[in-house]
Amino acid sequence: MDEDEISSVAMKVILNAGDARSCLDEATIKLGTFDFAGVEKALEDADEKILLAHNAQTGMIQRQAAGEKFEYSLLFVHAQDTLMTIDAELHLFKRLVPIFKVLKAQG
Repeated sequence: MDEDEISSVAMKVILNAGDARSCLDEATIKLGTFDFAGVEKALEDADEKILLAHNAQTGMIQRQAAGEKFEYSLLFVHAQDTLMTIDAELHLFKRLVPIFKVLKAQG
C-alpha cells in the first residue's frame, strides 16, 4: 500500500469520526432540552459514522495482519487516535442519557 492510499484511508477515518462528533454535539443540544427523540436520532447518525470510520480502520488492520507491508503514517496514527477518542465520547454520552431521563421524570 502506498502513502497516498494510506492517507486516503486515514482521511476517511478522520472525516467520519469527526462527523460522528458533530452528531454528538447535536445530541448534546437535544439532551439539554430533554428532546430524547432528537437525542436518539443524533446517536443513530453518530453510530453510522463511527461504523464507517471503524470499517476503514479495520480494513487496514486486516491487510497488515495478512502480511501486507505498510510505511509508518503519522496521519493514520492520528486517525486512529481521533476514532478512539470520539468512540469513547459516544460510549460515555450513551451512559448519560438514562440519567437525564430520570432527571426529566423527577422534574
